[in-house]
Amino acid sequence: MNFRLPITPGNLWRVVGVMSGTSADGVDAVCIEVDPMLYNSGQPFRALLGHHHAAYPAALRSNILQATEDALKVSELTRLQRVLGDFHATCVQTLLQQQTQPVHLISLHGQTVQHHPQHGASLQLADPYVMTKVTGVPVVWDLRRVDLAYGGQGAPLVPKTEQWLRGTETSWVALNLGGIANVTVWDQKHLRAWDTGPGMSLLDIAATWWLEAAYDVEGAHATGRVHDEWIHEGLRDPYFGRSLPKSTGREYFGRTWLEARRATLESWPLADRFATLAAFTAESIAHEWRREGISNVVEGWISGGGRAHPRVIQELKRVLPELHWHPDDGLPTGTREAVSWALLGAASAAGQTGNHPEVTGASQSLILGSWTFPQGD
Repeated sequence: MNFRLPITPGNLWRVVGVMSGTSADGVDAVCIEVDPMLYNSGQPFRALLGHHHAAYPAALRSNILQATEDALKVSELTRLQRVLGDFHATCVQTLLQQQTQPVHLISLHGQTVQHHPQHGASLQLADPYVMTKVTGVPVVWDLRRVDLAYGGQGAPLVPKTEQWLRGTETSWVALNLGGIANVTVWDQKHLRAWDTGPGMSLLDIAATWWLEAAYDVEGAHATGRVHDEWIHEGLRDPYFGRSLPKSTGREYFGRTWLEARRATLESWPLADRFATLAAFTAESIAHEWRREGISNVVEGWISGGGRAHPRVIQELKRVLPELHWHPDDGLPTGTREAVSWALLGAASAAGQTGNHPEVTGASQSLILGSWTFPQGD
C-alpha cells in the first residue's frame, strides 16, 4: 500500500467526511474510524464516531440553486465558493469540538452546482485551504475530476463504498433518494451503479412554487390522483434512453425541466401535482431498473431524504413489487453519503483506488482527489 500520509499503518484512522448533496439543504459532516489495512479485504469501516448537520440559510440555498440553474454571474459564483468554504469549515469545526481525539484527515466533497459528464466536466464548490486553515487537518478534495479526466462520468463514486459497508456475501440494491436518485446493484458477480434520474429535486421545486416551502414535509400534499400520461411524456426524455454509464444532476432535472411542463401540472388540483411527481420519481427508477434487465436481486435498501416521503415509497413498491424494499437503518439518517466520502478520502490516503471503471466509464481504476496540508507557523 502506498500511504500518502505519515500515519502509522497499523493504527486506526479517524476520518471526517463532508457532504453537501444535490438537494442543497445543508451540510452533513461525520467522523468515522477506519482501518486502512482492511481496504483489500473490503472491510475498512470500523465505527461512526460523530455526526453534525448544518442547514443552509435560505439566502445561501437560494444562491446555490441559482448556480445549478446557470443563473449566477462568474463574480457571484466566485464569491459563493468562498461563502461555502467558510460554511463547510464552520460545520466541521463544530463536529471536531465534539470529538475527544484529534482526526487524521478530512475528505471534502463540496457543493455540486454543475455536472456535465458528456463534456468531461463537473463543478463542486469548496475551499480546502480554508478548511485546512481552520482545522489544522490535511484535506483531500475534488475527488471526481480525475475520473472525468480518464474518460469517466465522475459519478457515481459510491459503489465501492457500498460494498465496503454492506459486504459481498449476499446480493442487494442500494437506492439513494437524494435530489437525484442513484442505484448501486451487487448480484455477487457484478457491481453496477448509475443515476436513474430525479429523486426529490422535482418535488422540492414544486414545493417552492406552490407551497412556498423548501420541501413538502412527509409528502403531506402528495395525496391525489396520478396522471399517467404526464409520466409517459416525461419518460420520453432522452436521458432515459441513454445506455450506461450515465449520471446526471439538478442542472438537468431541475427548474428548467419542470418549467417546460408546468402549465399541464397547474391545470390539476394541488394534490394531483404532487402525487404525479412522486409517481414519476418511482416510475423513472422502475424504467431504468427494467431497462437494465436486472432480475436476480430481491433485497432493496433505501437511503436519502426520499425515504421519509410516504407517497414516493408507496409508488416505488407498486411499480417494483419484485423487490423487497427496506429503510436503510444501518447508519443514522443523513450520514450515509458523508460516511462514503470519508471512506473514499481514507482510500486516497492509503493509496487505494476509489472509482469503479465499469460504473463510471473511466479507462482505469484511479486514486482519487487532491490534497492540501496545514502550513507551518
